[in-house]
Formats: sequence, C-alpha cells, structure tokens
Amino acid sequence: MTDEKKNLTTIDALIQRKQPFAVYRVPGERFPRLLTEDTGAVRLIYDLKELNGQRGFVIAPFCVEKSCPIVLIQSDKTGQPLPVETDTDEEEELNLQTYPKESFLTLCSEKYATCFHIFIEALRDATFDKLVLSRSLTIGKHPEFSPSAVFRAACQRYIHSYIYLCYTPQTGIWLGSTPEIILSGEKNEWNTVALAGTQPLLDGKLPQEWDDKNRQEQDYVASYIRRQLLSLGIHSTEKGPYPAYAGALSHLKTDFHFSLKDNRNLGDLLKVLHPTPAVCGLPKEEAYRFILENEGYDRKYYSGFIGWLDPEGRTDLYVNLRCMHIEDEQLTLYAGGGLLSSSELNDEWQETEKKLQTMRRILVSAPHND
Repeated sequence: MTDEKKNLTTIDALIQRKQPFAVYRVPGERFPRLLTEDTGAVRLIYDLKELNGQRGFVIAPFCVEKSCPIVLIQSDKTGQPLPVETDTDEEEELNLQTYPKESFLTLCSEKYATCFHIFIEALRDATFDKLVLSRSLTIGKHPEFSPSAVFRAACQRYIHSYIYLCYTPQTGIWLGSTPEIILSGEKNEWNTVALAGTQPLLDGKLPQEWDDKNRQEQDYVASYIRRQLLSLGIHSTEKGPYPAYAGALSHLKTDFHFSLKDNRNLGDLLKVLHPTPAVCGLPKEEAYRFILENEGYDRKYYSGFIGWLDPEGRTDLYVNLRCMHIEDEQLTLYAGGGLLSSSELNDEWQETEKKLQTMRRILVSAPHND
C-alpha cells in the first residue's frame, strides 16, 4: 500500500470509529492537514461570540439551533501534513478546458419554482434588495463510496478552492470545495472577501465581461462587508472587483485587507459578517428570517462557515458553499444563487445546476478505496 493510499485509509478508519476529525487543504498549500479531537469531546457553541479566544476547527451552520450547533473540534495544532498528489495550475487549466460539455436541460422542479416566485415577489415589491435561494439534491450512495477518495479527487481538481472533509457526532460527515473566505489572517494582517455573481469559464479562462445583474449582486455584498467592518471601527483597503476561479465557474471578487486591535475577539467579527449577502440577502436580518420561513428546507451546515480558528496564530475560515452531507445510504448536495428583482426563473435554476456539478464531478472522478 502506498503512503498516499495509507493516508486516505486512515481518514476512512476515523469515520468508521466515529472519531471527530477534520482534514483540509488551504489554497496555495501543497498538502492537506489532518487534525483530530484532543480533549475527547467536541465543544458545542450556540452564539458566535463564544468563539472569542477559542482555537480549533470550527463547523458553523447557516442558522444556529439546538439541533444544529456550532461545533469546535478542539486541537492545539493546525494538523499534520497529509501527502496527497494534486494537479499543477497548468494541469487544472487543462482539466477545465476538457470538462465534458455539460448540457443543463433538466426541468426546473415545481418546489424550486414555487419558492422562486415567493422570493421574486418580495424583491419586486422592494421588500428586499437581494435574496439567496438555495436547494438540495439527494442521490443514492454507492456501496463502495469512500469519503477520503472523493476528498482526494477534490484536492486534485480544485486547486484554487478550500477543500475539507470533517466528521463529528453532532454534524455527521461533510465534504466541500469553496472559494469564499469569510475571515483569514494572523497577527496584524487580516482579510475577508466579497464574492458574488456567477459565470461559466470560457475554455478554462476567466470571463472579463460581466453584465449589470452580476455586478450589482457583487456590489451589494461588497457594500455590506464595508459597512459591517466600519461598525466595529475597522478600516480596510480594497482590491477589486475582479473575476476569480471557483471550479469550472467564476465569480466577481473584492478583497478587503485590515488590521485588528484585539485578535481575541474574532467571534465578534464573525457575528457581524455571517451570514453575508452572498448566502443570505439584504437587509440582512429581515432576509435571514424570510429565508428560514420560505425556503422550504433546512440548510444545516451549508452556507455556514468552516475552518481553522486561532487568535494567536493563523486563521482560515471559509463560507461552506459547494458541499455535500454524506449519510449512510445517501448524499445530499447543496447549491444556491443570488436573486435580484430582475432575476429569471430558468437562469437561476441553471445556475444552481452548474454549481451542483462541482460536487458531481468529483463523485464521478473519484476511485473507490478497496
């Protein structure tokens, strides 16, 4: 057995033993890191402010509830490197150019159409500036499905994204590939991003032309982040918007760089940022309640955030976008899209179809661990 396959088998063994763990790969790093729970039991948290001063791997839901808490895998270290082969930039670009030309001809579901019309009516009444409508897709799980093999496939295919696989008794098994930072940095250098608007790549290249709907959607997110930072007295410098990779898709991105007076209060900052309009809407609190009341299903940890938190070292937290919940006999995939008053039903349905392909592709390409 090769060292790489042994490493992957170790991950599957942790799942079988029901031992809390997280394995994750930060963009720009060659190898993933594997960490396990040090204290014997994960910590359950019900308010983001309780993350102040904490260190560990955080799994936060879209909506914190007793049945869906913030979970902290407590560990003193960021995790041990786990050698896994990944593609180079050139190989990934070739992959993107040679993806099968998918046709998204699936008809919009009645449930999605019903939700869309409820959401669009609220937007056209000017109750909201933006709303995010998401949906889930449940598919059967292959008997020989290997979470670690799918994680490896994601690491190989999506080198510009944050890749993770984690398990706790409270959350179950989640795996994802996401391009969106909610908070990262260390010492006096911190950053977050505004990421919104979606287009497919053009022969593996980033599109340079963006329509008004995509630009307006991105501007709503950037303006929100700017305001939220200022509410805590944080003045940032900005770069963007510019197109950025997200698997076989691209988004418009603005970087915000800033310093913090006290790194021990990261929970306070996360509380004012989450959920951003990239996964929720504007005005924030009203949109949040509207989604919970009208979307028609439980997002759970989709569109929450995930990653390593350390006020005294390096923090890398990402919005949990392209992801799947791995259960005993089924996989649930998630995708969403930002709606404005000008949005059209079929366009938005097709956007969610394309986003679901991020997880579908690695399910097809991942070998089974025998």
